[in-house]
Amino acid sequence: MADDVIHNEEAGIERLLEIMRRLRDPETGCPWDIEQDFDSIAPYTIEEAYEVADAIQRRDWRELEGELGDLLLQSVYHTAMGEEAGLFSFQSVVRNISNKMVARHPHVFGDESRDKSAEQQTADWEAIKAKERAGKAQKGTLDGVAVGLPALLRAYKLQKRAARVGFDWPTTDEVIAKITEEAAELVEARETLSQAEVEEEFGDLMFVMANLGRHLGVDPEAALRAANAKFTRRFEGIEARLAASGKTPADSDLAEMDALWNVVKQDERTSAKQD
Repeated sequence: MADDVIHNEEAGIERLLEIMRRLRDPETGCPWDIEQDFDSIAPYTIEEAYEVADAIQRRDWRELEGELGDLLLQSVYHTAMGEEAGLFSFQSVVRNISNKMVARHPHVFGDESRDKSAEQQTADWEAIKAKERAGKAQKGTLDGVAVGLPALLRAYKLQKRAARVGFDWPTTDEVIAKITEEAAELVEARETLSQAEVEEEFGDLMFVMANLGRHLGVDPEAALRAANAKFTRRFEGIEARLAASGKTPADSDLAEMDALWNVVKQDERTSAKQD
């Protein structure tokens, strides 16, 4: 019966669950899959989530379909290990998230009015989450902000949490002033302090930059991803133009590559205006 499910392309999620059970079978499964645990699989889970985001940013919908499958496999992997340890199962995970979504949307699934602004819905959502944290004995304002998040994203979330209770600069001007202060401290640290102290000052500057993003309504993680993509695109443009003349970056120098960078940038702007 299990083989029938595994080889049935229309069996849906039950097929994937059965495939994972077979892979993890201590006697007949895959040796690599059998050896894995939560800690060893977690990095793959993070990587797959980023690959989903990358496919979306590139608007590659066919690849997104595949990446979403890879990410779903991570959930199935973790729930299989949870079931083996008697901790939880795929069905309990589905039940919990379904219950959470119903509870957090009383204006859709309950008797509350849907006639609310986006700001009011956000406030209601945060109030419901606060109650959930209280039920989990998470009393501190910053409790529940995952330590494993990318550092820039975690900084953004920590500051957002603190701002809810009034620990925040009232305007963007104060944030910019703090950035100036931290940048000056970093310059001083570079000249007089140890490498560890330089790293600390650099971290302070990055933390305040994340706060500036929040004040400007900018997701710093998304902004940096976009900046990375832009840099990659433009540097590849430099390489292409060098290749057209039979050269590589190693055969060039900074002055030439900087000039080509400006050409690529101008071409992008011209193309954007034409679009």
